[in-house]
Amino acid sequence: MTRVVNRRIRLLLTLLVVAFAGLLVRAFWLQGVRAASLSRLGATQQRVDVTIPAIRGTIFDRTGTPLALGEQATTVYADPMQISDPQQVADAVGKALGLKPETLLASLSDRSRGFVYLERQADPLKAAALERQRIPGLGFYPEQQRWYPQHTVGAQVLGGVGIDGNGLAGLELELNKELAGAPGHETIVRDPSGRTIDVLHDRPAVQGQNVTLTLDHSIQANAEEVLRATIQKWHAQDGTAIVLDPRTGAVLAMAIEPGYDANRFSDVSAATQRDRAVTDTYEPGSTFKLVTVAGALSDRIVSPSTAFTLPYSIQVADRVIHDAEPRGTVRYSVAQILAHSSNVGAITLAELLGQRRLVQWISQFGFGRVTGIDFPGESPGIVLPADKWSGSTIGNVPIGQGIAVTPVQMASAYAAVANRGVWSQPHLVARIGRDSTTAVQHRRIVSTRVASELITMLKDVVAEGTGTYAAIPGYQVAGKTGTAQIPDGHGGYATGEYNASFIGIVPASRPRLVVMVLVDDPRGAIFGGVVAAPAFAQIASFDLRYLEIPPDKPTPRP
Repeated sequence: MTRVVNRRIRLLLTLLVVAFAGLLVRAFWLQGVRAASLSRLGATQQRVDVTIPAIRGTIFDRTGTPLALGEQATTVYADPMQISDPQQVADAVGKALGLKPETLLASLSDRSRGFVYLERQADPLKAAALERQRIPGLGFYPEQQRWYPQHTVGAQVLGGVGIDGNGLAGLELELNKELAGAPGHETIVRDPSGRTIDVLHDRPAVQGQNVTLTLDHSIQANAEEVLRATIQKWHAQDGTAIVLDPRTGAVLAMAIEPGYDANRFSDVSAATQRDRAVTDTYEPGSTFKLVTVAGALSDRIVSPSTAFTLPYSIQVADRVIHDAEPRGTVRYSVAQILAHSSNVGAITLAELLGQRRLVQWISQFGFGRVTGIDFPGESPGIVLPADKWSGSTIGNVPIGQGIAVTPVQMASAYAAVANRGVWSQPHLVARIGRDSTTAVQHRRIVSTRVASELITMLKDVVAEGTGTYAAIPGYQVAGKTGTAQIPDGHGGYATGEYNASFIGIVPASRPRLVVMVLVDDPRGAIFGGVVAAPAFAQIASFDLRYLEIPPDKPTPRP
């Protein structure tokens, strides 16, 4: 009996020794051979570092209507080291979020990574349903998705943001630093099964600043609607419209058509995204005659009543230039030269002014350099330096050919005339946070006398000249038509392609608005007075009513 007991004791001791030896071998294996890899795995299993995006600031129009804001979303991520069955998790995530499981499987199977995105900015309701399944290895954190509640209104002006919340174009890019805020950081602590047991907030996110624009969403939407209808009517390629307050330089509308839904920014081409009012140039045609006339008046070479005998055509070096419409020899005053948009008359004034002084007046009006509008990618235009002029340049530039300008440059030049000769820097941003933006620049371009003379002459353009379709009942309108050939990119002009424009000031006696309309390559008619002037009248009529600007021209009784 004693012998049996001793045998059992020896057997038990042997088993204990073997077990203990096995534990020692296992401990050596884990602590020696696999120590480094297991340490990394354990750290990854216990802690996950997550960057928390900041809440991006809201963009408002001048009335307080939001144009761009953040919408609640949820980002779903995973720790592949915590996932035992990648296919099963891929199926569950795909079903919950509406994704294809095969696109998720590769990321979920990559055990060399401790953090992978499954979907950025997912639908919060779908993400919440997935989170309730409590699948080990999945993580969730709140994020904002940019939303443009006005959809197409001001899309090119606003621009867009990328998936990481940074501005890519438009004001979203220009003001990215102010809008973006500062991201935060947190560490998520989990238990061995992958469940979150603590969240350590190392650095809270700082919300971006709100921005208030000078744009008015109602004025902007109307300008876009009129522009769309005009392009459709004339089968034009595209169009631009700007509404400016000449007293302050505030841009009330900057419409580009064809437009797009700002919420689909990433789905449209770069050409469609571009704000052509600021970034693109065009040859202004007869609207540029304002500069030629202003220079001649300012240098006291002529007065508005100075008359000239003008043939139908004029020889300039090796070129013969004529007026747009066939006519006989006429005697026009300077005012009539502008009213009837005479090319021959404008060139005659330019020759009296001379090349040197004309170049100086072009610079005085700001052409050849940026206006400084608070928008990325502004073009300075293309102005031929004086030493590059040929003999025929004096016949091209005074009538707005051989020079390229931006729509915002032209609108602000006319705004200077409307503002008693003082140019105000055009701008789109009124306030950042609670603070007004830096005061805009102002500079005198022409004297009050010359500005008044130009307004009177521009009123004649609408009353009896080429801009009669720009008339608005009850209001005095001053403005100028423009028709110009479109360059072909090879030093010449495209056959049969023109742009048509009109720039108007209203009410002419107390200017409150400058409205610029440019229509690119219309069909069926090419003249600014026929294509663009009616669009001006529609846009300006709405704006006058909307802003409750009183009439300045009594309506005759029947």
